Amino acid sequence: MAQDHAAPAPRKADKAALAPVVSGGGIDLLINGEHFNHTGDPDLPLLWYLRDVLRLDGTKYGGEHGEGGADLVLVDGKAVSAIGVPMSKLQGRKVVTVEGLADAKGTLHPLQQAFIDEDAIGCGYCTPGWLIASMDLLTRHKDPSDSDIDTLPNLCRCGCQTRVRKAVKRAAAAMKQGAKA
Repeated sequence: MAQDHAAPAPRKADKAALAPVVSGGGIDLLINGEHFNHTGDPDLPLLWYLRDVLRLDGTKYGGEHGEGGADLVLVDGKAVSAIGVPMSKLQGRKVVTVEGLADAKGTLHPLQQAFIDEDAIGCGYCTPGWLIASMDLLTRHKDPSDSDIDTLPNLCRCGCQTRVRKAVKRAAAAMKQGAKA
C-alpha cells in the first residue's frame, strides 16, 4: 500500500537569513547611514534589494521604468529611480530611502512633518517618492517656486499636487528657520 508523503510546509522567511553578509567581495554601500555589502547578482535593481532583502518597503514599484516617481531614492543626494539602478552602480555610494529621512531618534524631517501638516498624503502610495523628489529639490532650491515644484517627476492620482506644493513651501520655510536657530 502506497503512502502519501506530503511536502514539508514551506518555511517562513527568516529575516536573519535574508540579511546581507559582510565579506571580502561584493558591493559596499551605505543605506540610511548603515553599511551593507551586496554579494548577490550585481544586476539586481536597487529597488528589489531595498524591498526584498532589507525589507525597507517605503520605496514603491512604479513600473519597470520608474514612471511616476514612486521608486525614487537619494543616491549621493540626488533623486534617482531605484528600479533603474543596478547594484553594480552603487559601490561606495550613499543611498537614502524615505525611511532614512527621519533622524536616529525618529524625529521627522521638516519635510515629512510638512506633508502631514498640509495633508499631502492621499492614498499614500506616491508619498515616499514625493518626499524624496522634494528633498532633492530643496537641496538645490532653498526657496522653490511653484514652477520648480511643478517640475517634480511624481504622479498622484489622488489629486494631492496642490497640497504637495504647500507642503514643500512649508518645509522650505521650516528648514530656513532651523538653519537660523
